[in-house]
Amino acid sequence: MIADQWNEPTGAPETVTRDVLIVGGGPAGLSAAERLATAGLTVTLVDEQPELGGQYYRRPAPAVAARWGDHRPEGGVLVERVRAAGAECRTRHTVWGVDDDGRTLLAVDGDGRPVRLRGRYLIIATGAYERVLPFPGWQLPGVATPGFAQHLAASEHTPIGERVLVAGSGPFLLPVACSLVDLGVTVVGVAEAGTPYRPRPAALGALRHPARLRELAGYVARLARARVPIWQGHTVVRAEGTDRVSSVTVAAGGDPATARTHLVDALCVGYGFRPQTDLARMLGCDVRADAVTGDATPVTDPRGRTSRPGVYVIGEAAGIGGAPTARARGLAAAFDILVQEGRPPARRDLLRAGAALRDLARFTELTERLFPSPARLTSALVPPLPGDTMICRCEAVTAREIRAVAGEAEVPAPVDVNAVKARTRAGMGPCQGRECGVAVAALVRSAAGRTGGEGVRTTAEDGNSALSPGVFPARTPIRPIPLRALLATETTPETTPETSAQAPPDALGSATPQEERP
Repeated sequence: MIADQWNEPTGAPETVTRDVLIVGGGPAGLSAAERLATAGLTVTLVDEQPELGGQYYRRPAPAVAARWGDHRPEGGVLVERVRAAGAECRTRHTVWGVDDDGRTLLAVDGDGRPVRLRGRYLIIATGAYERVLPFPGWQLPGVATPGFAQHLAASEHTPIGERVLVAGSGPFLLPVACSLVDLGVTVVGVAEAGTPYRPRPAALGALRHPARLRELAGYVARLARARVPIWQGHTVVRAEGTDRVSSVTVAAGGDPATARTHLVDALCVGYGFRPQTDLARMLGCDVRADAVTGDATPVTDPRGRTSRPGVYVIGEAAGIGGAPTARARGLAAAFDILVQEGRPPARRDLLRAGAALRDLARFTELTERLFPSPARLTSALVPPLPGDTMICRCEAVTAREIRAVAGEAEVPAPVDVNAVKARTRAGMGPCQGRECGVAVAALVRSAAGRTGGEGVRTTAEDGNSALSPGVFPARTPIRPIPLRALLATETTPETTPETSAQAPPDALGSATPQEERP
């Protein structure tokens, strides 16, 4: 929480009640909002950023747009269609918790005023954030994620550095390197942890996606013209520097005999993306450990339904698949709601949406086969880290400190990540474990002799211990908020407030598990 002012709160929190409440203004949320509002439902779309679009459709600064144009103009067109359809768009609104009724969302607006948000249907489209894994020196200034470099390059037309090395794993690395090359940056190289671009039988599936093949070929050709090498099977061993990063050492498979050091003034490292599930978990939606990523992923069906009736999780928050998949999931959820409301879309639209989802799912499966599993990478790269490696940058907690606490657990007592958090403060900083949580869990698993897919012990609010994916429990507030906004937020009465229309059956009742998403 932000201790800004101890002003006495004035007035009651604003209450917003709609047919559909959507949290997240990226491709998924926008697609759902447009379709639902066009059909005549009352829709409120909230996002914490100043402009809608999410990370993918992030709007460039006005001066940048005037000189360089919009790098993704289709995003601006989609936002305008959402507004024209009649959806209420509330930017600079931060959702930070769930009220005692388990249904009302608590938020603050851009001026720190409390707002209560409620919908007969809740659509959670909170997106994703980048997966980072620690290494010696990752706390140095100049070390960033590929997404941050891409944001600066595409939205601000600003290079992150003059000599940059891009590393990690995933299809996102190549377009980031190309964006830097387009700005005149010397890209020292791209270090990909896997070997996705080597010919092999698994790659034959790419022939079913010619548009994606052309896109990949374009990236490779641009990097080849700029003489940017792509080192497959290489990872960052360490970064060094004084005031900021000045050199990076990479090696094949972590083998010191293959280590090479490169002079840089910036380093971009990322291992793909992780679904942002804090709000879904606080709403009580069932989650499971994804077999490929190890992430806590909400259990949804193809329409985005969760174990909570009337609550949908869509887009990257339901599992990483890219912007086209996010938009398709948004449409699928909107269509399902319209069917329940007796306003079914045309049959051809339903068939087209289903076919698109199936095709996109096949491409996601192909990507998972070609690139190394994030869960496997985490288990391979984190446990061997030197003891003085900073794991939690917010609280300056090292691997040695985490191992010491994790090793104190008496057999057969379970190792508890919450105990590690309480004893070391790892995960208590501003990011609330979003940056270091994966690494902390990996170290705890290593101390307990478990592998990446087995989860770790966590202690719930009621004191019960359970095996769960490697994440810290979601806690209120999930975002920093002004203290005066918290003081002004009253608890919801036990009686359910009136809504603008009849709630769907059991919408406010107990959770009922839905079928799992394939």
